[in-house]
Amino acid sequence: MGLGTWINSKIKKCNWVDMQFVKLSVAGFVLMITKLWKPLLSLEWYWYAMIFVLALIKPMCKAFGK
Repeated sequence: MGLGTWINSKIKKCNWVDMQFVKLSVAGFVLMITKLWKPLLSLEWYWYAMIFVLALIKPMCKAFGK
């Protein structure tokens, strides 16, 4: 059993509330990292927008593609 198969089997046990808690924990972790590493917060807003768009391309293509 590979890592991907193992993770998929564990994710199937989760409901939507569990997934929202995962998202919240990731957001909290990112805020902690930015609090600890000050230069990351000094970027202009468009850098964060670019990261957002680039990270969203693959999931959106997978969700709405054929």
